[in-house]
Amino acid sequence: MAIINDTFDFSLIADHFLVHGSLNNPSFLDGQLVAALALDDISAEDWLNRVCASLGVEQPATREAGEAFLVWRTRNQERLAASEMSFEPLLPDEMFSLAERAQSLREWTLGFQEELSGVDGEAREGWSRALKDALGDVESISAGLENGIDLDDDNAEDEADLFALADHVRMAALLLYTEQHPGKPDVEKPSDDQLPEGGLEGSLGMSSRQDTH
Repeated sequence: MAIINDTFDFSLIADHFLVHGSLNNPSFLDGQLVAALALDDISAEDWLNRVCASLGVEQPATREAGEAFLVWRTRNQERLAASEMSFEPLLPDEMFSLAERAQSLREWTLGFQEELSGVDGEAREGWSRALKDALGDVESISAGLENGIDLDDDNAEDEADLFALADHVRMAALLLYTEQHPGKPDVEKPSDDQLPEGGLEGSLGMSSRQDTH
């Protein structure tokens, strides 16, 4: 199945969720999907069943919705494996407020981490230090966003910082995928110097604008 073109986005999936009477955030399921694909795989049937369970239905309400949910999986699968590393988390675009976009990023990290929680300790021990650090950063991003960072829609710096956090998460997902699928994509694994400059220290002022525990 070919990937839907650039009309496939967060709003498309959110609209299909609304048709099913669900206000669930698609970003949470996307985080789960990406982790599942990165760790091993999830079949089209299992993925569709998971989406339907989240929506509280036995099957998609329309054929169009079912096709969109299946392409959602294919799109992530192909982009995670693409040599140009074109994967992007399913997040709202600039039509949404920064607060809404930040909340969706947090939802994505929660879904991603929930899927990772099923990995046993022995498997985790085999992960590289770079991957462990990157996944630790995802946890920090999730916690930082939970603490309610103030975001100003008119502040270009805030928008840039949120983009940097999203890119940090993106690279962590790619690193997980490349370690679990040697040779896919056929490029060097993302390394620390490919992550947003300054790590988390400069992103949304996480070291100074949130409480640390």
